Amino acid sequence: MKRSPLHFLRSLTVQILLALLLGAVLGSLWPGLGQRLEILATIFIRLVLVIIAPLVFSTLVVGIAGSGELRKLGAMAAQAIAYFLLVTAAVMLLAFVLGNLFQPGQGLTPPAEGVAPPTPPAEEASFWVRLFPQNIVDAVVRGDVLQIVVFSLLFAVALVLTGERGRPMVEFCRSLAEVMYRFTDIIMKLAPVGVLGATAGLVGKHGLRVGENFFWLTVAVYAGLGLVFLGLYPLLCFWFRVPVGAFFRAVKEPFAIAFATTSSAAALPKAMEAMEAFGAPRRVVAFVLPTGYSFNLAGSTLYIGVAALFLAQAFNLPLSLAEQAALAATLYVVAKGVPLVPRGSLVALVAGLTSFGLPAEVVGAGFGFLLAIDPILDMPRTGVNVVGNCLAAAVVSRWQGESRG
Repeated sequence: MKRSPLHFLRSLTVQILLALLLGAVLGSLWPGLGQRLEILATIFIRLVLVIIAPLVFSTLVVGIAGSGELRKLGAMAAQAIAYFLLVTAAVMLLAFVLGNLFQPGQGLTPPAEGVAPPTPPAEEASFWVRLFPQNIVDAVVRGDVLQIVVFSLLFAVALVLTGERGRPMVEFCRSLAEVMYRFTDIIMKLAPVGVLGATAGLVGKHGLRVGENFFWLTVAVYAGLGLVFLGLYPLLCFWFRVPVGAFFRAVKEPFAIAFATTSSAAALPKAMEAMEAFGAPRRVVAFVLPTGYSFNLAGSTLYIGVAALFLAQAFNLPLSLAEQAALAATLYVVAKGVPLVPRGSLVALVAGLTSFGLPAEVVGAGFGFLLAIDPILDMPRTGVNVVGNCLAAAVVSRWQGESRG
């Protein structure tokens, strides 16, 4: 059957880009109308906020307890999680270096239009106390994602220790995760409407100079992803004696699927197949890849770090070194619950900024701004996510002495 000449308009990415252009035109020609259209972005942001708590909870519980074999996996599980934590910590550090180096948000909002500074970071002891919820319902109502993450981790460990009697709850969480992925998909289909309102409002307020900030944000993120993909990953291959050429040849198809679909989940079956063909044992692949999708999304981690500093700069919120460290720690924890759907990193970013205490107007307006440019940044970061998880499987296989690659 012959395709319609306009079939490309069915692509959500194309729709978002067209909404971006239309919003820029409306905001430039009719600033008043553009600012009134900003209500569309506000409604969209509210829909995103409502999915965060159940999405983070179900994703983390399934990621940890889903295999049902955590006690039996023992050393392999400890090795994998240690690797995930170290690699993503290095990537978050790189993100903050690049955010300070490129200053992508500088000059977007004139000083007179700056907003109130974030809530100062708590003292160290108080920070650790705040990680643990007194009431999980209260944490959900307040949108305190750090407390939700801690509760989810402890809940998952309890499920593992419960054994077979805990399986029904694991399956419930798995079903909840699937429902929330579909819920997120539905909300993200409304993204063009949100982008239209956000772009029209931004251009109506600040004019077309936002294009320069778009450019520098893109440069900073692409530079970081390039350093991770072409620098960090080959270095890890050399360090852990994974054949560099053979590895990158093995993962080219999962990378292409992730890049094209902007969904890490879509590339998972091919990634598992590719790593088994590369020589990683099935039991390692079956644990490391799905678990890595909760704990080892290097591309998303880098983007979240750069984007957070971008928003602080754009809204004239100077952050001291201590405040940046606290923000990085908050984002580092929240990044472990990034949903495996297009625009999932934005959901995690909103959660992290809210937990850190950035003003609501910064989170809302900033989300709209980032949503407008997200299709350009989503494809490469998703590809980096998938390759990073494949590399984790190869490294853990080496540690286990079972790699044939």
